[in-house]
Amino acid sequence: MNRKHPEKRGAFSGKLGYVLSAAGASVGLGNIWRFPYLAAKYGGGIFLLVYILLALTFGYTMIVAESALGRMTQKSPVGAFRSFGKKKWISFGGWINAIIPILIVPYYSVIGGWVIKYLAEYIRGNGTKLAEDGYFGSFISNGVSTELCFVIFCLITLAIIYAGVQNGIERVSKLMMPVLVLLSVVIAIYSVTRPGAIAGVKYFLVPNVKNFSWMTVVAAMGQMFYSLSIAMGILITFGSYMKKDTSIEGATRNVEVFDTAIAIMAGLMIIPAVFAFSGGDPDTLQAGPSLMFITIPKVFANMGLGTGVGILFFLLVLFAALTSSIALTESAVATFEDELGWGRKKSTVVIGLIMIGLGTLSSLGYGPLGFVKILGMQFLDLFDFLTNSVMMPIAAFVTSLLVSRVVGIDKIEEEICHGESKFRRKKIFVVMIKYLCPIFALIILLSSVANAFGWISM
Repeated sequence: MNRKHPEKRGAFSGKLGYVLSAAGASVGLGNIWRFPYLAAKYGGGIFLLVYILLALTFGYTMIVAESALGRMTQKSPVGAFRSFGKKKWISFGGWINAIIPILIVPYYSVIGGWVIKYLAEYIRGNGTKLAEDGYFGSFISNGVSTELCFVIFCLITLAIIYAGVQNGIERVSKLMMPVLVLLSVVIAIYSVTRPGAIAGVKYFLVPNVKNFSWMTVVAAMGQMFYSLSIAMGILITFGSYMKKDTSIEGATRNVEVFDTAIAIMAGLMIIPAVFAFSGGDPDTLQAGPSLMFITIPKVFANMGLGTGVGILFFLLVLFAALTSSIALTESAVATFEDELGWGRKKSTVVIGLIMIGLGTLSSLGYGPLGFVKILGMQFLDLFDFLTNSVMMPIAAFVTSLLVSRVVGIDKIEEEICHGESKFRRKKIFVVMIKYLCPIFALIILLSSVANAFGWISM
């Protein structure tokens, strides 16, 4: 387990740096728009309850496992897995964890570019234009505009990565995350105090067993993957930057609380406001990605003070998108540094070229390249399906097998006890990593693929 470049490897300054950076990785677009529309679609309060239970069990287990693997080996995903053997399935597990962020960050940056466009338009006082029917469709079909915004988002991300772990990732996370929390509180308070909004608050927070279905569980499991940055290689990479005296369990608990709190705040920002706007029709919330870019501008335009709230909201979304894109890019850069022996500058430049190359396909996929479809999907939807619905569940399955069958619980416990006196939630961890995590990962994989090909309806 000797490191190739111990003198060059970055590290977080301490627990706060790790927690805010890992929380920043988790808190992203998945929290701000994906969580609210899934909650609305799959039962409101009952979905929220199921999600929290899964986050405290499955989510906790995977965060602890990946963080421990990273700190134990001081490697990014490929090297971390290879440290425990040369079997093909182990090597495959390392590479799939490493490839996922390389495929996600390009299309994620495209959506980040859309956020920049909307923020800029709100700052210019064009909020009513954004609320017009057809605006979003005309924007994403304009190849020049979408590509420019996408490249700007990429350059911001790459500049932060180039600065390093402490000077870049940690410093930006320490600035952005408190601001993100403050903005979410302000917007949530504004939203829930709108006339008619209280019905949306009740729907979102009060569990109703009548709204429960099996797909509530499947959707909550899928969102937990997306939201907690599980099986993306990020937590293994960030774990390798964690100091030995940092409590893995304590840091995991803080990340879970941070991430879940932001998801709940996002629900309170969006669901009550849309409820008030639509007269209490939950179907209005099921618009998926268009919820943020079509429905929300209409809501703000009808609120009064819509421009100011729009600026705050899209600034919040931009910060959330940036913290996640930073984490995804850092995981990819770390793989290049560790496996190819490259310096940070070269690794960042190469990843930047990959981001812009693959991202351009997604950026132009609703415009000049709209005629190209694979499996009936545009490029952005295809990359999203491959990573979130196929590769991430497989990565989680293989990681569970590695920890439970190869590394062993004793070694994980030994690593965890460097930063604390004992492994407090060991019983939950053992049951989850040995039995339930692999099963849950397979359920997500099979149900997502079946849904994508129309075999079942979600």
